[in-house]
Amino acid sequence: MNDAVDPALRRRAVDAARGAGPFDLLITGGSVVDVGTCEVRPADVGLVGPLIASVHPTGSRTDALDVFDATGRFVAPGLVDMHVHFESSMLTPGAYATAVCPRGTTTIFGDPHELANVAGVAGVRYAVEASRGLPVRFIVQAPSCVPPMPGLELSGADLHGPDVAEMLAWPEVGGLAEVMDMLGVLTSDGRMVDVVAAGLASGKIVSGHAAGLSGPELQAYLAAGITSDHEIVAEPDAMEKLRSGMTVELRGAFEHLLPGLVAELNALPELPTHLCAATDDLFALTLLTDGGVDHLLRRLIGFGLDPVRALRIATYHAAYRLERTDLGLVAAGRQADLIVLSDLASVTVDDVFTAGRHVASGGRMLVDVVEGPSEPPLDTMKIGPVTPADMVLRVGDLPGGTANGSARLRVLAGPIFTQWGEAEAEIRDGVVVPPPGHMLQLTAHRHGRISARPQAALISGWGEWTGAIATSVSHDTHNLVVFGRDPVDMAAAANRVISTGGGVAVAAGGEATASIALPIAGILSPLTAPEVAAAQRALTEAAREIGLDLHLLTQPLFHVMVAALACLPGPHVTDLGLIDGTTGQLIPSPLLA
Repeated sequence: MNDAVDPALRRRAVDAARGAGPFDLLITGGSVVDVGTCEVRPADVGLVGPLIASVHPTGSRTDALDVFDATGRFVAPGLVDMHVHFESSMLTPGAYATAVCPRGTTTIFGDPHELANVAGVAGVRYAVEASRGLPVRFIVQAPSCVPPMPGLELSGADLHGPDVAEMLAWPEVGGLAEVMDMLGVLTSDGRMVDVVAAGLASGKIVSGHAAGLSGPELQAYLAAGITSDHEIVAEPDAMEKLRSGMTVELRGAFEHLLPGLVAELNALPELPTHLCAATDDLFALTLLTDGGVDHLLRRLIGFGLDPVRALRIATYHAAYRLERTDLGLVAAGRQADLIVLSDLASVTVDDVFTAGRHVASGGRMLVDVVEGPSEPPLDTMKIGPVTPADMVLRVGDLPGGTANGSARLRVLAGPIFTQWGEAEAEIRDGVVVPPPGHMLQLTAHRHGRISARPQAALISGWGEWTGAIATSVSHDTHNLVVFGRDPVDMAAAANRVISTGGGVAVAAGGEATASIALPIAGILSPLTAPEVAAAQRALTEAAREIGLDLHLLTQPLFHVMVAALACLPGPHVTDLGLIDGTTGQLIPSPLLA
């Protein structure tokens, strides 16, 4: 749905375009990046209120209340992030806006399912209310899978068809968020049938999450009415999904996939309109240091994509996907969400206008950013302190277990894209001693709905650690997850997170060495973007010092935050125990016969 425009204001824009009245603001001397025709041409742009009233030959009009000189620079539409969980930045909506707006992002299509997994519908309402009046347009989606994999994990809430329908009726909600329960869709699970039906009945966009789906399964997922995916995790993914008619929300998390994809795009006779730009999950540190959508575009251009075509992906294509005829183009009648760039190839954004206001310049906000009145979810860590005795894998009391000796155990092999492995381990007093090359991952329910007793698994492929990491940012149910070998270090990290009402902590030598407090839903900080980024930098360095040296993802700490993601294929450990995300089964024991 387009933004409402007062008829009197639109009439004033019509008069200004005809020369019967002045513009409020005239952007002069620049070259317009026409992402519709993929041309760059000299033109001035006249604004009236939040609207573009006219795009006309350079110097042909001078009647304006104010003038902005863009000589020698480029005027383009504001960037649109088509799939983002702003909560992954650890910032509130206002702080998030201050991080992305100066770099050119003026609209986000946001899925607050991190908040929903902690606080249910109230968490989504907080996201909607807090994002009102910001210089970045938040188009919120209704979370579809809370929890993502029912029966394999528990979050802080359970959302069903009626809950989703309620949120879809809100005017700020633009569609159904990524449908992560792929197995539920493919097997016509009743809960997922109801949720997707609510999305389709709303007439709004139905977004997807199709990690690993290909061939008949991908076709079946599309046939269910789901129309997009951002889970491009292997070389063939993007082109197969584009060729199947699925909107691809391209992110930059897997850097190694981008060069090949750019080559394939350049070989096509036309750039697919159903290819958009997305960031998905980026820390505040990444947003402030590298950027968001702008950073993705720089990399695509660096790998050989034409700069105007790259900008088209993040503007015109996004507006097409959103069914927003008022966004995505520098053209009369559209919203005056504009960026002024000094260089296209490097996507160097100098100035940002949203709704006709000059809101950022030189990487800084020019206006005060004030969130709408809201009630953030607090006091969500419903778990008491832990002891080192809690931070172990006990097998002595299990069928086939032993108090002392050795045992053959199941192993979660590799980070993120896990596979089942096996290992022989020593057992002392019923407790597994992790063999070399292995450590423990524990997940403890922290929402107060079941026992908080940690569930543990042996993991491999993470290197040799000399400390521990604990986090309540653990996608997507955001339970407490702890990694390490030494129970003392693991307890120290976990207790720091618990004591601060949620957060992330690194421990070594029996004490926390770095941490960030996230008291809002256990996943967000009330601090500014630079303050949160500084804490994330310290955490990343502390994690490297204890041995976290993984580079599958561009953000090393994110490996631990997605390790319990039950909707990903392969084995994981959740608050309910060992599970297999491929088969949708709970595994009764870590012991092998």
